[in-house]
Amino acid sequence: MSEATPAKLHSIAAAKIRELILRGELAPGERITEAALAERLGLSRTPIRQALPRLAKDGLLTSAGKRGYAVRAFTKEECRTALETRTLLEGMAARMIADKGLTPELDEAFQECLDRGDAIVASEEIREAEENAYGEMNDRFHQLIIEGSETPLLAELVNRCNIVPFASPLQMVFSSSDLKLVHDDLIYAHRQHHFIVEALRRREGARAEMLVREHGQVQRHSMNL
Repeated sequence: MSEATPAKLHSIAAAKIRELILRGELAPGERITEAALAERLGLSRTPIRQALPRLAKDGLLTSAGKRGYAVRAFTKEECRTALETRTLLEGMAARMIADKGLTPELDEAFQECLDRGDAIVASEEIREAEENAYGEMNDRFHQLIIEGSETPLLAELVNRCNIVPFASPLQMVFSSSDLKLVHDDLIYAHRQHHFIVEALRRREGARAEMLVREHGQVQRHSMNL
């Protein structure tokens, strides 16, 4: 296998740091050091050094001291606004997909998400591993909605919303420690996934858009935004 190019290592570093921030593993206000990140991610300091200005430009980091960075702190209102904006944009994308009809490939990809989600919510207990697996499936499901619209501007705007903590569908963070309530929330959210796909298959654009917008309220509720 050929070695990764410097540009690829830069992208890998940026993606890994972004995930640490969005998952809350790097806390708001926390100072970022190249050495600590390089050791944590198993990368050299050079791609880390190149990735940090990019993440600052994206709005995830702020300047701290001489050539240093810290994780940007977002207000609760900013998180809520980003989540609601993403939901509106995804609703538009869902309507566009329904209006033109699902392709067989997109239909199959949605079904894979539904099957994965069904298996997760069927578990008797929802712990961290299940939450993470559900978050990955949920992220894929929402990516498919945007990709299926075939509208680059929508994708760009949604990606901008997703850098804000608690706005991304990858993040399944629950304000409640009640495992049964968490399980119930996941079951309800995934049932909505089924309804959304059903509306897309029936080419019910208005219904698909409404369901996606309502779906966003589950994430808002679970995070107490």
